[in-house]
Amino acid sequence: MEKQRKKYEILSGSTLKLIALITMFIDHAGAILLSQMKFAVTPFFVLSSEKISLYYIFRLIGRTAFPIFCFLIVEGFIHTKNTKKYGRNLFIFALISEIPWNLVHTGTVFCESQNVFFTLFLGWLALYCIQNFSENKVKLLLSLLFVVISGILLNSDYGLYGVGLIIALYLAKNNRIIQGVVGCCFFSKPWKVIPAFAMINLYNGERGFIRSKTAKYIFYAAYPVHFIILFIIRSLCFGYN
Repeated sequence: MEKQRKKYEILSGSTLKLIALITMFIDHAGAILLSQMKFAVTPFFVLSSEKISLYYIFRLIGRTAFPIFCFLIVEGFIHTKNTKKYGRNLFIFALISEIPWNLVHTGTVFCESQNVFFTLFLGWLALYCIQNFSENKVKLLLSLLFVVISGILLNSDYGLYGVGLIIALYLAKNNRIIQGVVGCCFFSKPWKVIPAFAMINLYNGERGFIRSKTAKYIFYAAYPVHFIILFIIRSLCFGYN
């Protein structure tokens, strides 16, 4: 059975990152650009209660991205040589990404919600607390309470659901099937994230082709940069709505 499973574990961490990036870009292209186009939001047909349009298809594809990012946070936390530096990088890129995030959502440098890097950072912080304070229940409870309060105040993308998903994936780290089943429960329409967890089950545990520091930071930078690109395209084509 184990050999049979290994046969299908064909996706490296780098491949999962690339899939997450591409599906994220498709999702945000739908939300930021296609949402402005009448033909794109006009349904082709209705399937059950779902109005299937080009916009809907783009957003559906995008549901694959976030679960994979959360899984990669868990893998990064487990395998990184410097846990604190890993968390620091997440926080720095959360700050860097904030203005691009605000621009696409409000057209200004201010927005009531924060970008998903803050959610990923809080997820990392929760794992750090679990790892370091597991022997001290009071410290663990207080530190996780701090994470929860921070999540509420920040109002970041996916919020506490995202943080909870990261924790759940970490606690189930030794069983990918359980990760998938539990992970799907965090979404109101679980069937939309089945492709994400199917790909996670194809993960082979290898780092893959993203190895250098430069490549790693390009991966981080892709998040704010793609928002800037989409904001410029929308501003040129539609103005800001």
